Amino acid sequence: MGSLSHVISPKLILPHLNSRRSYGLSKSNSRTLISTRAAKKVRVFAEIKNQSSSSKKEINFSDPDWKTKFQKEFEERFNIPHITDIFEDDVSIPSTFCLKMRTPITEAFAAGYPSDEEWHGYINNNDRVLLKTIYYSSPRSAGAECIDPNCTWVEQWVHRAGPREKIYFKPEEVKAAIVTCGGLCPGLNDVIRHIVITLEIYGVKKIVGIPFGYRGFSDKELTEMPLSRKVVQNIHLSGGSLLGVSRGGPSISDIVDSLEERGINMLFVLGGNGTHAGANGIHNECRKRRLKVVVVGVPKTIDNDILLMDKTFGFDTAVEEAQRAINSAYIEAHSAYHGIGVVKLMGRSSGFIAMHASLASGQIDICLIPEVPFNLHGPHGVLTHLKYLIETKGSAVICVAEGAGQNFVQKTNATDASGNAVLGDIGVHIQQEIKKYFKGIDVHADVKYIDPTYMIRACRANASDGILCTVLGQNAVHGAFAGYSGITVGICNTHYVYLPIPEVISYPRLVDRNSRMWHRCLTSTGQPDFL
Repeated sequence: MGSLSHVISPKLILPHLNSRRSYGLSKSNSRTLISTRAAKKVRVFAEIKNQSSSSKKEINFSDPDWKTKFQKEFEERFNIPHITDIFEDDVSIPSTFCLKMRTPITEAFAAGYPSDEEWHGYINNNDRVLLKTIYYSSPRSAGAECIDPNCTWVEQWVHRAGPREKIYFKPEEVKAAIVTCGGLCPGLNDVIRHIVITLEIYGVKKIVGIPFGYRGFSDKELTEMPLSRKVVQNIHLSGGSLLGVSRGGPSISDIVDSLEERGINMLFVLGGNGTHAGANGIHNECRKRRLKVVVVGVPKTIDNDILLMDKTFGFDTAVEEAQRAINSAYIEAHSAYHGIGVVKLMGRSSGFIAMHASLASGQIDICLIPEVPFNLHGPHGVLTHLKYLIETKGSAVICVAEGAGQNFVQKTNATDASGNAVLGDIGVHIQQEIKKYFKGIDVHADVKYIDPTYMIRACRANASDGILCTVLGQNAVHGAFAGYSGITVGICNTHYVYLPIPEVISYPRLVDRNSRMWHRCLTSTGQPDFL
């Protein structure tokens, strides 16, 4: 992200679980016989754990107390930062958020804030949500995520999101700001809307939007946008972002300088991994300067590649909208003599959209994602299978994620303003290779290529994403008033949680090729192993 790049950890691309390679276990665990795939699974998970936090220690499984030590370390890693870590003498006040008290906060409440201790709508600070819910009895189980080679069950709890009975900001002293960074994603306006509405319910009067991402903190031509319920009332009815988006931006120090100048003490940041890395940098700089400022993230990635979360907003809408493109490709292919439809969907390093869209449509014959390597040519390649499909079905439809098969396209060595590598167009490459292949074997093929990326990104959130955005926006405000900072809000095992930012930006969340969901996709498409 331009000058923000120094605070953004490079994205880790996990090694593919290639069935033709094997990894050995240490001598201390040699008595445990597990399959090659299970061994690799344990190793990959260990690499993830070692890289997710610089303070993590290597686990000594020969220690009989390793499980207790692991749980203790997990609690330390997932302990979410609070303003009392810096301002130890800061005193809480009764929450101004109570759904039994609907009277707006006015000067009449100068003597005290309205609250109702009998209202059982608050979340206790000690409430936790279980991070993993499946007890895998063996590393050989599909999708198993094991800490040790024996797949020992270890409870891992994270903080539950929601309104607290005690808050650490007086609403009349709050100036809240919202910023949307990166690319467009369905649901941005929904989140903005509910952050504003919830802030007003708390009694906040000063709410502003920072235009065009982090750039808005430094560009003198861009002025902050006053926000209120009246302004945001109907913005969720259209796609895009009311505030605009951009990549890159000024340095962390300049952003915090701007926060000080503007008097902002609550910052809500909507964005992906890079944006969250910037938010974490802002949080750390505010702590360094001893500023009573809370920074709360809302993960925005249409690719659904944020760690530890069930899903991120915009993903369901993307999968639904992708059906239009897939159906068009199917009709074109099915209506043509030897028709082949190619659809390229989003997914730089994670193939969740392509996988779920293929499952949902039931019209895909081949699904290609970044996590699963494949060959185009050769007896087991994609093109050979396409020939088989044309001979047996008469038509075929391919769904490919944008980050798949990058080894086949020319590398540009260029990066965008966020520091992401500019990818080669795998969709166009596959289209051209299909034409060459069938021309070479003297078989007619009518190839149609569809790239609906920008149509999907710009559309309005569907009902499922609308609900997710609503709750994420509400919980972001609850977390800020509770005094938490350097956190992001997400959904984990159907419950809403607060997570420390460093734990969710260590590397992109990837499709596990041994997971049941990928197996379901393969069952649906009927495709072979293209290696």
